[in-house]
Amino acid sequence: MLAKRIIPCLDVKDGRVVKGVNFENLRDAGDPVELAALYDREGADELVFLDISASVEGRQTMVEVVRQTAGEIAIPFTVGGGISKVDDMTRILRAGADKIGINTAAVTNPQLIADGARRFGSQCIVVAVDAKFNGAWGEWEVYTHGGRKASGIRALEWVKQAEKLGAGEILLTSMDADGTKDGFDLPLTAAVADAIRIPVIASGGAGTKDDFVDVFTKGKADAGLAATIFHYKEISIPELKLDLKQKGVEIR
Repeated sequence: MLAKRIIPCLDVKDGRVVKGVNFENLRDAGDPVELAALYDREGADELVFLDISASVEGRQTMVEVVRQTAGEIAIPFTVGGGISKVDDMTRILRAGADKIGINTAAVTNPQLIADGARRFGSQCIVVAVDAKFNGAWGEWEVYTHGGRKASGIRALEWVKQAEKLGAGEILLTSMDADGTKDGFDLPLTAAVADAIRIPVIASGGAGTKDDFVDVFTKGKADAGLAATIFHYKEISIPELKLDLKQKGVEIR
């Protein structure tokens, strides 16, 4: 079994880290470069930056944030948000990111996954999937545009397609659990992990140390991603890793 990873997520808007609940009601959580450096020192395995400023100005701000962050940390970091072309990927990777996260652009143009994987290698391409339970289907549906638009695509079919096209990892966010701190969406995470062979990063709902134990054991995730609990110092990464080790979870 591969060692599990702990990954803080920084949602960056206009150069600041923000956090909300169920993708809404955003509040300021700090400076991204300072937070990234702190998480690096605390022993985070990786970082994820999601640029949620949709404007061109947001793009330029983000490139500068990535450049500054790359100079401060030694751990790998993924950058996503508004990346819709291979040229966008090139710009972010040149600024110092290690991996690229794509979501809406991958759904609207799946060839982007293949093009990115061919150019930079599968290990560089993280397909982010925002999924919500669809009661009429009895399974999960993929949402795009920051969780605002239902795609009509079944999540399990989409992750299989993304893997075939060359994705190296799936960053799976449960929209139902996001920001609730009631625990990760274990049925969703386990279903996706069973459907594909590439690593699954579980996101959405972390509230306690036991939630991470559950997502690694019952949810079969390869990595656990969280924001609120880390940003607001509810759980520190060193204490979380110690707890996981004591409970028999192999971590980095």
